[in-house]
Amino acid sequence: MHVTHLSLADFRSYARVEVPLDPGVTAFVGPNGQGKTNLVEAVGYLATLGSHRVSSDAPLVRMGADRAVIRAAVRQGERQQLIELELNPGKANRARVNRSSQVRPRDVLGIVRTVLFAPEDLALIKGDPGERRRFLDELITARSPRMAGVRSDYDRVLKQRNTLLKSAALARRHGGRSMDLSTLDVWDQHLARAGAELLAQRLDLISALQPLADKAYEQLAPGGGPVTLDYKPSSPDIVGHAREELYEQLIAALVEARKQEIERGVTLVGPHRDELLLKLGQLPAKGYASHGESWSYALALRLASYDLLRTEGNEPVLVLDDVFAELDARRRERLAELVAPGEQVLVTAAVDDDVPGVLTGVRYSVAEGAVERV
Repeated sequence: MHVTHLSLADFRSYARVEVPLDPGVTAFVGPNGQGKTNLVEAVGYLATLGSHRVSSDAPLVRMGADRAVIRAAVRQGERQQLIELELNPGKANRARVNRSSQVRPRDVLGIVRTVLFAPEDLALIKGDPGERRRFLDELITARSPRMAGVRSDYDRVLKQRNTLLKSAALARRHGGRSMDLSTLDVWDQHLARAGAELLAQRLDLISALQPLADKAYEQLAPGGGPVTLDYKPSSPDIVGHAREELYEQLIAALVEARKQEIERGVTLVGPHRDELLLKLGQLPAKGYASHGESWSYALALRLASYDLLRTEGNEPVLVLDDVFAELDARRRERLAELVAPGEQVLVTAAVDDDVPGVLTGVRYSVAEGAVERV
C-alpha cells in the first residue's frame, strides 16, 4: 500500500499544496520551520485521525482559515481509493471516500496505515503511562479499525461515569443529601464490556509484539537486550485474557473500588489507568536506560509495529520525521538499512547529509511554503 498523491488545503502552514508521491523512498529536505513535518503529519492523520504533535485539531488549521482539508489517493495492489478529511475545530469533522456521500471519519481508518518514527517517540520510554497506552491503542486500531468504535464507547462511558462520581463526591463533601447511585451499576456494565474488549486486544497485541521488539532491539543494539513488555492492569485482580473472563473481573474490581471512587469522584479501575511496563534486561527502561538505549528501545517498538502490520497484510507507510539527526552514526545506518526495503518510506531532514545514503529515491525541497521535486 502507498500514497500516490497528497493534497492539502489550509492545513498547518499550507494554503494549498499538491504533492505526487512514488513508491520507495521520498525525502523532504529543507530548513527547520518550513513545513516538512506538516506533510508527513497529514499522512499520519489519515491513518489515526490524530496528530503525533498535538492533541487537538485546532493547531492543524491554517491561521485565519475555518477548516483544513487533507486529500490523498491511495493504491493497494490494483485498487486505488481517494480519501478526503475535512477538519472543523469545534464542530464535527467530515470524511469522504471516492467522492461518495459523507461517511464517518472513523470509516476511513484502515485504508491508510502508517508507522511513524519521530523525536517525540522518546516519550514512549521516558514519558507518562498515557503515552504508552496511546501507542498500544493506535496500533490496535491499525490492526482492527473497528476498535476505534470500542475506544470511543469506552471514553464516552468513562466520561459519564466520572461525571456521576464527581457529583456524588461533591454532594458528600458539602454535606448534601446522598445521591441516587443506582445507575452506577449500569455504567459499570457498559464500562466493563468495552474495557474487556480493549484489554483483550491490548494483551493479544503485547503477546505478538514482544518477540518482534526484542528482535528489533538486537538489530539496532546487538547484545544490549533483552527487552520485555509487561502489562500491569489497574487492579491486581484482573488476571484473565478471555473477554468474558476480563469482563467479570472488571465488574468485580469496580464493585471493590466503589467506595473509594465515590470518595475521590473518579473511576479508578479500567484500561485508562493501566500501564505498559518496558524493561531492558532486568531493569525498567524508564529511569534506568541511557539516552541511546532509550532511543533504541523506542525505535525497536516502531520497527516491531511495522513488522507486525506487514505480516498481517496491507504494508504500512513508514514515516521518519527528523529522526536521523537525533541518532548517532551506528544507529542511523542500522535503522536506514532496516527500513530501506519498505514499499513506501517518507523521510524529513533539515539537510541532505541527514538522509543516509542507502535511502536513495525521490527528493523534494521544502522552503517558504513551496514543495518542489529536485
